[in-house]
Amino acid sequence: MPALSPAPRPIALACFAALAAALAGCAGSPAPRPPQPIAASAAQAPRDFVPGDPLRIAEADLASLAARMAGGELSSARLTQAYLDRIAALDDAGPQLNAVIELNPNALAEARALDEERKAGRTRGPLHGIPVLIKDNIDAVPMVNSAGSLALAAHRPKQDAPLVAALRQAGAVILGKTNLSEWANFRSDRSISGWSGRGGLTRNPYALDRSACGSSSGTGAAVAASLAAVGVGTETDGSILCPAAMNGLVGFKPSVGLVSRTGIIPISHSQDTAGPMARSVADAAQLLNALAAADAGGDSAAQAAAGKRAQDFLAALDADALHGARLGLLRDTGIKLHPEQDAALQRTLKALRDAGATVVDVRMPNAGKWGPAEFEAMLYEFKDGLQRYLQSSDAPVKTLDELIAFNRANAAREMPFFGQELFEQAAKKGPLTDAAYRKAAAQARALAGAQGIDALMKKHRLDALIAPATTPAFMVDPVNGDAFGGASWGAAAVAGYPSLTVPMGEAQGLPVGLVFMGRRWGDAKLLSLGYAYEQITQARTAPKYRVTLSP
Repeated sequence: MPALSPAPRPIALACFAALAAALAGCAGSPAPRPPQPIAASAAQAPRDFVPGDPLRIAEADLASLAARMAGGELSSARLTQAYLDRIAALDDAGPQLNAVIELNPNALAEARALDEERKAGRTRGPLHGIPVLIKDNIDAVPMVNSAGSLALAAHRPKQDAPLVAALRQAGAVILGKTNLSEWANFRSDRSISGWSGRGGLTRNPYALDRSACGSSSGTGAAVAASLAAVGVGTETDGSILCPAAMNGLVGFKPSVGLVSRTGIIPISHSQDTAGPMARSVADAAQLLNALAAADAGGDSAAQAAAGKRAQDFLAALDADALHGARLGLLRDTGIKLHPEQDAALQRTLKALRDAGATVVDVRMPNAGKWGPAEFEAMLYEFKDGLQRYLQSSDAPVKTLDELIAFNRANAAREMPFFGQELFEQAAKKGPLTDAAYRKAAAQARALAGAQGIDALMKKHRLDALIAPATTPAFMVDPVNGDAFGGASWGAAAVAGYPSLTVPMGEAQGLPVGLVFMGRRWGDAKLLSLGYAYEQITQARTAPKYRVTLSP
């Protein structure tokens, strides 16, 4: 990028630079990739930052990268180095997205080994040699797994999570780990999405002073900026769909149990799942093929998924899937649509009908009434699941009480902007045998699932529900926390059903997404509907790394 002549900084940019420095600079003990504040040169950068791309990896999809490697034009080692160079240019310097919290020190060695396999005539599949980023709440040797917390900054699990082992078996290169909202946004109800004590603040590549949303903020920002071909996020309630929608991505939350949860720092065993984040539905489906192949372990959700994982989600995509489909447009999500977002929705509805779909207005029975029961069950499940993970993975802290004490002792670094009231509420809960927990968990699932999505789809004979995902990205605000403007995916999250967001357009240069929700185990059908929609709209645009959208 050519140097610019010095110019006075507008007050708004100066304030943002100070905010960014404060947010990024409170990480405390050095992490493998410590966050860096935005420098004056970055704040004075042109609004449309254009990084170099000598190997043409920006916006490249999995199929084209695989074809280039198969044809000998590209090797996995060259591709991996190109992504490492792009991370240095966009994550560490330039716009300083701060999306990657740690690099895999063995990434290039893994890539070279896969190149040797290819030379010997062996390829493991479509992901052979493809670099992948994963969220920093998933075990991956030899890296730290911290959930963004300084309390786990020295926690190095001894083995890969099954989904990471499956990715490696499929030939993927684990490039590194991505930042996240600390503890997957379950520490405080005033948290800042995309911020963690260990990693600092991840920035939205469409506008650096806007939220990347959470909790899979780092994966969302990284994949949007082509720091990797695809990435893995995790979701309990919106943690894949929100960052995907606000970063112009496809994000897919599978049916709970389809992808192994073993080796993932948990919140709720009723709702947690990992899932793919990509720039296209086809890439998300391809990544899901590998993720779903993992040994899912023995929990009840995994047992219910037996026989559901051995399917080809990419092969199931059908560009004509909308023809004859019945879609229910949710009209009671509570999202206040921006005028440009509403215009994008109207274009979407016309495109869906032109493709042969029938769209009917519907309202969710019991809309939002599952919230109190969901939260109550989540407090119980968080305490139980987290302590099981900490103790089984030989973490440096073993209990929720120890984490609370650590945060209090390190409040200047861990709690400069918000507290840990959710930790404190969860710590007071008893075992999962408590009648209060059992009642809340059953009530939440019934209201969102059988009495919600299932009842609505049966009544109107629907193939899927659709709705705007959420608002455009809001401003980062360390004083008041997230100015979250509502969402449409809640019922699917609570019920454990699949949900998908696909880019729908932009509002003032910020991406907006369309959510598809379906019945449990209807993952392939939902992806196919989203794929058909994507093919007729092609609504995604690449980020321009604007410093701000403010006047």
